[in-house]
Amino acid sequence: MDFELTDEQKMLKNTVARFADEQLAPLAPEIDDQARFPEENFKAMAQMGLLGITIPEKYGGSEADFVSAVIVMEELARGCVATANTWGAHSILCAENIYRNGTEAQRRKYLPDLISGSRIGALCITEPESGSDALSLRTHALKQGDQYVLNGTKMFITNGPNCDVTVVYAKTTPEAGQDGISAFIVESSFPGFSRGQPLKKMGVRGSPTSELIFENMEVPAANLLGEEDKGLRVLMSGLDRERIVYSIAPVGVAQAALDLAFAYARQRVQFGGPIIGFQMVQSTLAQIATEVQAARVLSYWAAARADTGQRVRLEASFAKLFGGQVGVRAVGEAIQIFGGYGFIKEYPIERMYRDVKGIEFGAGTNNIQKLIIIGELLKGMKPGL
Repeated sequence: MDFELTDEQKMLKNTVARFADEQLAPLAPEIDDQARFPEENFKAMAQMGLLGITIPEKYGGSEADFVSAVIVMEELARGCVATANTWGAHSILCAENIYRNGTEAQRRKYLPDLISGSRIGALCITEPESGSDALSLRTHALKQGDQYVLNGTKMFITNGPNCDVTVVYAKTTPEAGQDGISAFIVESSFPGFSRGQPLKKMGVRGSPTSELIFENMEVPAANLLGEEDKGLRVLMSGLDRERIVYSIAPVGVAQAALDLAFAYARQRVQFGGPIIGFQMVQSTLAQIATEVQAARVLSYWAAARADTGQRVRLEASFAKLFGGQVGVRAVGEAIQIFGGYGFIKEYPIERMYRDVKGIEFGAGTNNIQKLIIIGELLKGMKPGL
């Protein structure tokens, strides 16, 4: 079993880490304070080839493996969670989804603009009354000639206020339940498309989120993503990969918090010496470092298995559950080391504390991950090594 990154992956990690240190982290306080879309970061990621990291070169992508996508997400989240969240929704939830499930015509029409950053992507699953219960969605699509007419509302959509292209799930055969769901590629220019006001959030404030509304929205039949009534297959395969990518995001935040807490403990003097010399502080830092590394390995392992084409429902939920728990716990413990200073905005740990909670429940809450895990175990599914 090889836990070493390839030379290409190491180069990618170093490049994105430098970008996170030099551009993302310095801008993060401003982006959070103004709750604005990180436009300069988005353009820079396009120039670096990150917006199409897993997509073949013939569409403008970088043609890297899925482990590389996890590497990118970890480093972006270490520098700025809002930028990382925006990148994930655009590059993995939208662009990669279209690549994996789209026709050749759909790929050529949408991917170059998404990968160049000239259009912004999003994914629409969650609704006002169907969050964790994604399959109870009410948005529906009725086929009329060579188009579908969509009606419904989607909620908590990352990149919603800015998106140009989004993948939307709707019921095409409502009486068939989960076997009557279809996926569509929707453009914001389609008649009947509108947006709610950006939501005011506690954290991840620079990653815009809103409600999207479809009122008799006309979608060309050519924009059906996959087969009619086969959207569940598209949705679930995408969720597994989304969960793996978003399992590493809180780990990236936790690493940033650990780095800050470690540096602070070495310089903060109390009772005649740096607090790094206190046994309880040492114990806390050692525990954080151990859990962060364990969560990182779990995410990379799940991504490596996804690269082999295997079904990764169990692995994705293992990683998502543990990564989220570690992220929240690690940042919380780090804030304890800062004491009162950790509770004021002049210190970035305060922002990280708000941000990490915001990405913990994305792609499925902890309880949803536990339900998936026990369901897979009851089926006799066992994690492979």
